[in-house]
Amino acid sequence: MDVSTIATFVVAVFLISASPGPAVALILRRAALRGFRGAVATVLGLELGLYLWALAAAAGFAALVAASETAYLALRVVGAGVLLYLGLRSWHSAWRSRSGGADGAPTAEPPPGRREGWRAFGEGVVGQRANPKAAVFMLAFYPQFVPADQPLFATTAWLALLQVALETGFYLALAAGVARAGRWFARASVRRRLEAVMGTVLVALGTRMAFVSRGA
Repeated sequence: MDVSTIATFVVAVFLISASPGPAVALILRRAALRGFRGAVATVLGLELGLYLWALAAAAGFAALVAASETAYLALRVVGAGVLLYLGLRSWHSAWRSRSGGADGAPTAEPPPGRREGWRAFGEGVVGQRANPKAAVFMLAFYPQFVPADQPLFATTAWLALLQVALETGFYLALAAGVARAGRWFARASVRRRLEAVMGTVLVALGTRMAFVSRGA
């Protein structure tokens, strides 16, 4: 694989990573509410889900998902359900916080424990794996960068590792930037508004996933 192809792939990955979507929304919410450490598990879960989709695309499974109306619909329903659940949970947290704490007082948030970390990791994996658009995207994206004389599965797996490394670095940097404003996000009024806004974003993304066709 020549240098120009790799450079084009790297640029494409960064443009894709920076585009608004469920992954960015989940990372921003987790980093703002739980800090950098709290966002790491979400990032790792999302990237594992992405890598599994890349391997599925190379093995042909993603093609079956893209071609099967039933499989595509099932994944779309599950993915929408995950986003709607997270959005409704944010709304509930915003509503519940209205009765607690002074408006400007920082709200104490316990450090993320092992159980919370695994839950965040699971949300990332499930959210990524239950997105049928990811299957269609992988089928269209990776073949553009796999030379005809190279093995499809091995080359795709290598490119996917490169994408995971690049996205992990980018998302962790994003989470760190958001986490630096932790004291501001710890204010009760700010947290309440953030939960309300992020809940609305997640519900909107979930609704879109549920009702928008695969060609949209």
